[in-house]
Parts: sequence; C-alpha cells; structure tokens
Amino acid sequence: MTVDELKTLLDSGKTPIVVDVREAFELEIASFPFPVLHIPMGQLARRLAELPKDQPIVCACRSGHRSEHAAHFLMNKGYPLAENLEGGILAWSARIDPKVTRY
Repeated sequence: MTVDELKTLLDSGKTPIVVDVREAFELEIASFPFPVLHIPMGQLARRLAELPKDQPIVCACRSGHRSEHAAHFLMNKGYPLAENLEGGILAWSARIDPKVTRY
C-alpha cells in the first residue's frame, strides 16, 4: 500500500490497523500522526493474538523494509489482509506530512 492510498483510507474513515514494527527509540525520532499499534518486529511472533485476522492490517516502519517482512510473516500466519506501507514513515514524511520525522 502506498502512503497516498493509506491517506485516502484514513480520510474516508476506513481506518486499517496500522502496526508500527519499529523499535521504541525510533518512535521518539518520528511518529505517525494517527493511532498505531506498536509491536516491534522482534515481538511480532509472540504478540499475534493482538491482531485480528479479519481486518486490514498495514505494517509500517522507517523505510518499508522491515514492515515488508512483517506483512509477509503475517500473511504466512493466516492474516490475508496484511499489507506493507511502501516507503514507511520516510515516504509519509516526503509525500504527506514533512513534520512527522526528524530522521
């Protein structure tokens, strides 16, 4: 999913569950301006019960690489609506809201 597609969903009120897989210290550097569920990549496997399998999930990170792995992991674990946010928070900052990041 692109950041433009996510912005359109958010603006329409169709809010997916956004899972930020970055580490806690990274949230201090940059945060999305909407609610996210923070589950660091290393904790994802043991926190699967927090995620519904029947709702859209968008995995996000700094650049889209970790979250791509997270989205594939979720799909393999039976979360067919899991997607990756292409470009991560860096893309969100570049295309949507430059105030969100200090990277």
